[in-house]
Amino acid sequence: MNKKLKKWVLAAGIRAARTVSQTAVATIGTSAVLSEVNWVAVISSSVLAGILSLLTSTAGLPELDASRG
Repeated sequence: MNKKLKKWVLAAGIRAARTVSQTAVATIGTSAVLSEVNWVAVISSSVLAGILSLLTSTAGLPELDASRG
């Protein structure tokens, strides 16, 4: 794997992990207010958010652009 691809995979992975965590916390918080946490909904929405984050990252990552300058 070349150096540029490794940097992208690391940056996109970190971004996706943060997105998954944020989505899980938000979904759990919303479900808790409704008095029952639906774990299938938490997991599925978090995984979907992670996939969408990775797909969005294919358009470019500001973290990588800033490191060039």
